[in-house]
Amino acid sequence: MAKSSWEDIAATAQELRDASISRIDPPVPDVPRKLANNVTNIPKQLLTPDEILITETLPEDLLSSLASGKITSTAVVNAFLRRAGLAQKLTNCITELLPEEALSRAKYLDDYYHEHGSPIGPLHGLPISVKEHIGMKGKGLNAGFVSWWDHKGEEDAHVLRILWRAGCVFYVRTTQPQTLMHLETSNNLYGVTVNPFNRDLTSGGSSGGEGALLGLRGSCLGIGSDIGGSVRSPAANCGLYGFRPTSYRVPKRGWSSTMLGEEQIVAVTGPLSTSLEGIKLFMRTIIAAKPWLVEPSCLPLPWKNAELEQSIARGKKLKIAVLWSDDVVRPHPPILRALKEVVQKLENVTTIEVTDWSPFNHDEAWEIIASLYFPDGAQEEINAIDASGEPWRPLSKFIIQENPHVKHLSVEEVWYWTSRREEYRCKYAEHWNQTATSTGPEGEPADMVDVILAPVGPGAAPPLDSAKYWGYTSQWNLLDYPALVFPVSKVDPEVDKVEDGYNPMNEKDAFNYRLCKLTFLVTALRYLYANGCEDEPEVYRDAPISLQLIGRRYEDEKVIEALDYIKAQIGTPFYDLYLRSSSF
Repeated sequence: MAKSSWEDIAATAQELRDASISRIDPPVPDVPRKLANNVTNIPKQLLTPDEILITETLPEDLLSSLASGKITSTAVVNAFLRRAGLAQKLTNCITELLPEEALSRAKYLDDYYHEHGSPIGPLHGLPISVKEHIGMKGKGLNAGFVSWWDHKGEEDAHVLRILWRAGCVFYVRTTQPQTLMHLETSNNLYGVTVNPFNRDLTSGGSSGGEGALLGLRGSCLGIGSDIGGSVRSPAANCGLYGFRPTSYRVPKRGWSSTMLGEEQIVAVTGPLSTSLEGIKLFMRTIIAAKPWLVEPSCLPLPWKNAELEQSIARGKKLKIAVLWSDDVVRPHPPILRALKEVVQKLENVTTIEVTDWSPFNHDEAWEIIASLYFPDGAQEEINAIDASGEPWRPLSKFIIQENPHVKHLSVEEVWYWTSRREEYRCKYAEHWNQTATSTGPEGEPADMVDVILAPVGPGAAPPLDSAKYWGYTSQWNLLDYPALVFPVSKVDPEVDKVEDGYNPMNEKDAFNYRLCKLTFLVTALRYLYANGCEDEPEVYRDAPISLQLIGRRYEDEKVIEALDYIKAQIGTPFYDLYLRSSSF
């Protein structure tokens, strides 16, 4: 039998996806042929009032209504299936809907509630979206490679089994890039996933399908993975909350990816949500299940609650250090504006102390992590791409073929770079320790910086195929620090002006500056030639601006508590996310 071409396989993949959408009842509405750049309001024009209310409700409020019987799981799942179908038509973010399985599960949960008068678990009836390479038994598991199209999940991933037992409903699977190693989402099976706030921009990656879907409120809680920013980039680009936990706190058994046994840079499973409470729900549910009993690599660390709040109540200030720049690539004006706005508000909070964070050799960090990403010289990625004859996507070329640090390492060279990693981690820990203002009973440093406030990237969501600087996220992967993204503001071209006359620090910085300057030039030229076009095309307009909080290794709870406290004090985000509390 003749081998199928990569184009035929891609056509089959898209036909199966489209067929899954066609099985939604009532049918998913068609979207306008001509779309504005910002498509976030289109679902409100096409869905019913009840569907809009359900899908724009925070996950914690949905759970409250489900647990009290005010709304059924079937109603919630139907609403999210239809909105997810719309999200696909607007941003190209899903690989398949699961209507039959999801509605069968919802009916089971509704029947259980009717019989017992109580929910089955803490996530009773809540729809959760899943990045494609996190395995589902019997479902495709291609990880973005055309040649892996026929791979199937042998079992549900461990993390999915935990969430299932807690009562959730899986209803949609989302896109990822070729190789899983892009900060964008582009593959030859499904094409490019775009940003719902501005379709000229990327939704981020590698969990960019999740980002676009949640950005359009086709999901309120989703599961991604992160080895260099793959949860945080989509969360930032799409105005969401996204958490990269410390390694081995959340299970990862059941994934599909290359180099599964590699331990030099450990990828993690992490949540994206429309609310901070959604992040908490995910983490508490997973840790409460004691995943270490099934997956021994997971650390037996129970979830700790309210320690930071108790510390503040005793008179200790929350100490926040601000990373204005990593001294490799300077952030664009919108990012610096967001940092300034947050810092100005924080400085007025008497229980918070703000200081500056001095970056410690962040250029060296990239050299180390980039040398450890592909210790086989990326041979497994190369083989997986070339096996089908599919073309190399631009950012696959960038991270592998154009990356000078990608080399086939000998065992001794792996040891060398791993030792460099450990030495750098020790030096960075000492750098953090130097922020101490007192010592503990054993002479250990005390009263140090609690968390770092930093950019998630050098700019807001970048134009397609241009997300080439990883340093603001991969830095914390190398150190294995927990990092939590949160929305702050959005780009305003009338306020966020390019810095004329800036002298870049290096070629990476120059690329980033040219990207910013070119973007504003293109914006101006398009405006001049628009001839009164009502949709003024501006490259970054409406793009969310997000920041991240970073904590020390295994201080995951502190990072989440710190953001919770910050939000309560200064009221982030500073723009309307169009979320509401339920009124069922």
